[in-house]
Amino acid sequence: MTSVLPRSPIPDDVAAELDRAVRRWHQLPLDRAVAASAGVRELLGELAGDIPPDLGPAVLMDQLRVVVHDRCDEGEVPGLAERLAALRLGWSA
Repeated sequence: MTSVLPRSPIPDDVAAELDRAVRRWHQLPLDRAVAASAGVRELLGELAGDIPPDLGPAVLMDQLRVVVHDRCDEGEVPGLAERLAALRLGWSA
């Protein structure tokens, strides 16, 4: 008997941008992560319909991964890959 893992509902382009964002986030100094948190939380609110609890920057990317997964599981989210890329690129400014 062979087990097959279920395919992720996250499209490849969104998954790639999400991975890039998470990697970049973990490289940010704490003060920059705190300053950038508002933009991430805004996106979380748009995707989830409600802003998740503020648990701090250390877990913010975990929240983003879960919300992106759940939202993509509900259906396509047009422009999400571009939105994640713009968010990530904003952290470099």
